[in-house]
Amino acid sequence: MIILQYAMEKSQLYNVDEFGIKNYNYGILGFVSLAIFSLLNIILGYVTFLAETGVVNSPVQSYVDALWLMLMSSTTIGFGDVYPITFVGRAAVFIMFILGVGILGGVGAIFANKIFGFADTNIKNRELRQQNEEIIAQNNQIHRQLAKLEEKLESFSSPK
Repeated sequence: MIILQYAMEKSQLYNVDEFGIKNYNYGILGFVSLAIFSLLNIILGYVTFLAETGVVNSPVQSYVDALWLMLMSSTTIGFGDVYPITFVGRAAVFIMFILGVGILGGVGAIFANKIFGFADTNIKNRELRQQNEEIIAQNNQIHRQLAKLEEKLESFSSPK
């Protein structure tokens, strides 16, 4: 666990600001997500190609067909022109459907958040924390001034 935490800190996937908030590098996360998505398409497309070619009446006739099938299943479009008929092909499409939808949904959420800024609470929280620190500092200064005034008042009211 400590090794994973150390690796995450050194990976530049996030940095911790002065308030202890993790600020993720969404550019790197988006790139890594799309790289994993592409690799999954290539690998599962190849598995489907191997399982489906040579099977009688299979619509998957080439690696391009298998790759097209993976892309269509990962985006939930599924035109139906290419579909698996073997168990291995169907399992690969199922895996790509689950993982592809998740990865593309995550990347879409990252882009929508960066473009529209729907829920950028980290910035709001930092601003509030900064304001709170300023208010506390101002209250401490007022408290010190009141203490000095109380001392002066006591010196005037005490008998000589």
